[in-house]
Amino acid sequence: MTAPTGPAQTGDLPDEEIQAYEQEFVGATSAPGRTPLVIKLLVAATFVVILNETIMVNAVPRLMTDFKITSTTAQWALTVFMLTMAAVIPVTGWFLQRVTTRTAYATAMLTFSTGTLIAGLAPSFAVLLVGRVVQAGGTAVMMPLLMTTLMTVVAAEDRGRVMGQVTLAMSCAPALGPAVSGVLLELGSWRLIFVAVLPIAVLVGVFGFRQLENVGETNSSPISWLSVVLAGSGFSLFVFGLSKVGNTEWPLPTALIGAGVVLVAAFAVLQVRLQRFDRPLLDLRTLRHRNYTVSLVLMAAGFMAFLGSMILLPLYLQELRGLTELQTGLLVMPGGLTMGLLGPQVGKVYDRIGARPLVIPGAVAMVALLFGLSRIGAETPYIVILVLHVALMASLAAIFTPVFTIGLGDLSPQLYSHGSSLLGTLQQVAGAIGTALLVVIMTNRTEHLVKAGEHPVDAFMGGLQWAFAAGAAIGLVVVAMALLLPSKADAPAGGHGGH
Repeated sequence: MTAPTGPAQTGDLPDEEIQAYEQEFVGATSAPGRTPLVIKLLVAATFVVILNETIMVNAVPRLMTDFKITSTTAQWALTVFMLTMAAVIPVTGWFLQRVTTRTAYATAMLTFSTGTLIAGLAPSFAVLLVGRVVQAGGTAVMMPLLMTTLMTVVAAEDRGRVMGQVTLAMSCAPALGPAVSGVLLELGSWRLIFVAVLPIAVLVGVFGFRQLENVGETNSSPISWLSVVLAGSGFSLFVFGLSKVGNTEWPLPTALIGAGVVLVAAFAVLQVRLQRFDRPLLDLRTLRHRNYTVSLVLMAAGFMAFLGSMILLPLYLQELRGLTELQTGLLVMPGGLTMGLLGPQVGKVYDRIGARPLVIPGAVAMVALLFGLSRIGAETPYIVILVLHVALMASLAAIFTPVFTIGLGDLSPQLYSHGSSLLGTLQQVAGAIGTALLVVIMTNRTEHLVKAGEHPVDAFMGGLQWAFAAGAAIGLVVVAMALLLPSKADAPAGGHGGH
């Protein structure tokens, strides 16, 4: 699925004719203040599939008991999902241009539901991993599909508000995952997680498929299988290497990360060559668009600080404060809900005043709040932690919604699917980098303090504080990139947008 070929070819038409074409194509769905049905359906489906990225966090101890495996092995139920996302998302730009909206949606939801069924019935841990891989394959298609469709059917002046609804799905779902799984695990087996998700996924999939209409036109182009192999192996090896940092002796993570970097570099070189024939798997010409590139760097740094810091708080609450997984999930849930619920409101403000008045204060607040988290101690009241976390999520809402909108809005319609795929891939990679980096900083600092004779609790807090401070330092990149954003939202490229 891709943007309609019409707008991409209207560069020499008068504005009235362009507007007439867009009115004919988009129709009433693009009216400002109204969210097209296709977007509502895709947001609902995206919420369901993204929920599963974090829903297994609390189930690791149960998996260890039921399958008689170590914690390191059980963690693969989480890791393999992330690896599959990193490997599959680069292919989605090509896939979405090749198939219709309904076909892409049906493929994503059928794949996800099949994976959920396999995981729920898994007689062994290996089969559970297969189910998680299949689940992640469906999830990897949904986010770029939602973004690409949004950019195609929503009027430029209304994109911020609608993108805010996407932020709701992106932030609420991961925040609710641990809390939902905590409740289900209180009621019974880890299989309940998949038993509860499957009927919801099937209902959302069937209802959505019946209501969806195709958006845009398909563009049949041959696939470069070498690109698929390089992207899949390169990104997954890189992310896998990062996941091993701090858990394995250094030669292995270094070798995996190095191999991943080499393969990703080869993939990038191949895409540049294929662009001459308009056959890239992931079109890197998106990087020629200044606002998109600035947004990409900003989002990468933002996700590094965000996801890296989000792994630290549960460690602190469970390892040091002794909270259960469910209690931890409930404590961090208000922050995720705040970020999600603020998304649409932030989007409306963005539509009126542009990105800089939102993103710059949001970035500064993010740095300040991460620094605030670096000052917490072993006895810090829970209400203080809750307030800091909620405020941090609010600051991220002020950043992510405008940046998503302004970045993709800078592209021409035929690049929407590729821009969405590159953004999704970078999210996975940046999250893995941020998590690995901050965990290593925390671990190394803790070990250093223990060797220096500090009490283990004080050593742990010292490591945690350094890690949060590193997150704040990464946040400075977000501030710097925010200063490069345009003062107002530019008109979207589509034949009459400047670049």
